[in-house]
Amino acid sequence: MKVAVTGASGFIGSALAGSLAGDGHEVVRMVRREPSGPDERRWDPSGASSADLSGVDAVVHLAGAGIGDRPWTPRYRRTLLLSRVQGTATIARAVAEAGVPVLVSGSAIGFYGDTGDREADEDSPNGTGFLANLARAWEDAARPAAQAGARVAFARTGHVLDPGGGLLGKLLPLYRVGLGGRLGSGHQYWSWISLADEVAALRFLIDEEVSGPVNLAAPNPVTNAEFTHALGVAVHRPTPLPVPAFALRMALPGFAREAILPGQRVVPRRLAEAGFRFADPELGAALPRIFKNTPPDDRRPYRDR
Repeated sequence: MKVAVTGASGFIGSALAGSLAGDGHEVVRMVRREPSGPDERRWDPSGASSADLSGVDAVVHLAGAGIGDRPWTPRYRRTLLLSRVQGTATIARAVAEAGVPVLVSGSAIGFYGDTGDREADEDSPNGTGFLANLARAWEDAARPAAQAGARVAFARTGHVLDPGGGLLGKLLPLYRVGLGGRLGSGHQYWSWISLADEVAALRFLIDEEVSGPVNLAAPNPVTNAEFTHALGVAVHRPTPLPVPAFALRMALPGFAREAILPGQRVVPRRLAEAGFRFADPELGAALPRIFKNTPPDDRRPYRDR
């Protein structure tokens, strides 16, 4: 297949591009600068010009400003919104113009807002707050592709775990010097997925006849206290220092209130129904494998039939 990937230099996109190329697929990296090789094509997320998707069999759209990279000032909130809505609208129009049959578009479990202890699957309602509104607008922007007949799947992703980036990339320096601890009450649920399963799930959505929202999260979400304990065990360090909620809100206004302190107990019902099999369903077993940088036992973990 020829698969175009936006955000191909990012944490998830680079792993996906490497996995596809390693299996012999042709990866087209969509870049915002001038292309530097035959495997790159330029696109403008603002929509000032159309993206060239001619000859492409599928598009995986992962580009967008980092949710946890900066404080959520009013200006950065606008950046987060525009980078996702404008970029997705641009890609969706290009998919429609080129007749690309498949679009896998990034989204987030923030769509559900704070679910507390209640499990949320793909039929659960849209929550409230900035992240929930952002995710809804993000997905709505892909409408032109669906209207043109493309199969569109929305990858509502949880915390992706790998030492090279994401949540673990931010937490590990503290944990490795013994400064890790629960965040806030620790009772809030965190829905997580290993990077290996994230890549496998994205590839599954390219291959399989699945459309609409799909939760990319392991089937066993954990509380933040359970996550803290498992991470401490994995790095052989104590986790004695809880971080009060008020301190998190001061240090990371907006992001802490909506992405760290709320509970999101999300389950991957649609993946399970479609036959996807997780290589890392349990956090306690996943973390040691992740830190040793060893692949899952099953190199093709995503088929259960």
